[in-house]
Amino acid sequence: MKAPRSGVNRRDLLRLRRMGAAISQPAAGLGGGEGDSGLPDLVRVHRPGMGSYFEIRLGAKTPGAVELATRALDLVDRLEAQLTVYSEDSEVSRLNQTAHLGPLAVEPGLFALLEQACELSRSTGGAYDVTSGALSEAWGFVRGPKRVPTPEVLAEARSRTGWRQLRLDRNARTVAFDAPGLRINLGSIGKGYAIDRAVDVIRAHWFPTSALVHGGQSSVFALGSPPGRFAGRWEIALRNPFVPDSPLGVLRLRNRALGTSGGAFQRFEVDGRSYGHILDPRTGEPADGPASVTVLAPSSAEADALSTALFLLGAEAARELAARRPEIGVVIVEEGDADRSCRVMAFGLNEDDFTPA
Repeated sequence: MKAPRSGVNRRDLLRLRRMGAAISQPAAGLGGGEGDSGLPDLVRVHRPGMGSYFEIRLGAKTPGAVELATRALDLVDRLEAQLTVYSEDSEVSRLNQTAHLGPLAVEPGLFALLEQACELSRSTGGAYDVTSGALSEAWGFVRGPKRVPTPEVLAEARSRTGWRQLRLDRNARTVAFDAPGLRINLGSIGKGYAIDRAVDVIRAHWFPTSALVHGGQSSVFALGSPPGRFAGRWEIALRNPFVPDSPLGVLRLRNRALGTSGGAFQRFEVDGRSYGHILDPRTGEPADGPASVTVLAPSSAEADALSTALFLLGAEAARELAARRPEIGVVIVEEGDADRSCRVMAFGLNEDDFTPA
């Protein structure tokens, strides 16, 4: 399996843009006035979360902006405590420990997330699978160390993987596993879900406001238009995985989410072979996909899950999905023929959504 010729990781594949310039690091605090382009400054509040960081950007003139952003990030903290598999006391960990014994009632938001995850598993033919936690554990991507499992260990983990073994009862709002050892892992959708819930907090604010909410630099939701740009869109530069200082184009979002997956994040090498962290639940093996897959979707949870699935399914599946669902857009970046070159393919996006460099 060939490793990418870049150290750029998944979180660096997108660069948030403001006033035409890339912003590579988060910032916190209040701006004092107008930017060079005449745009109002933004309140930018961030904190660590879910193995990365979350940042919320609001117009500096938004009443109660700091308090609003803080409330949204407080919710993210509570969701992390609920969804994490790194704490035995989380609701997801309790499911993993006991749901094979019988149905367990879960919090309404978590139940809705699991329903959405199962529907995404069904619609992608299992390329996204919310029950792939046993595979991540076998490869050491959960608690480490990263390793290549023996065929026996991998076969055993595959036997404990499969979204069809997850039983959801909507009327009772319960979750049950068909067999012991099934492991829910929300790593490919949980951060997007947290962003969506944070956006809900901002939408409910008494003063209508726009915002940019992102987790790391791989998951973003753009609510409304940037301050000072009536009916405008937030701009995000698509980073070149092979030449990080040369963006591949600009994506423009309004009331839309964006998620990206790339094969360079969390790689490890054994006996001269490189393994990526994106596992194919259908085989149990790390996938050798494109340099990056970026998905635009109505929600961050869906954008994150679909970017992972399409990393496995490829360009033709992306084309078919965008044709079937006009609210979905996809940009796939593949390594080109020449050194440090790449090929960009866009599906379901018009010139208002994406402008190649």
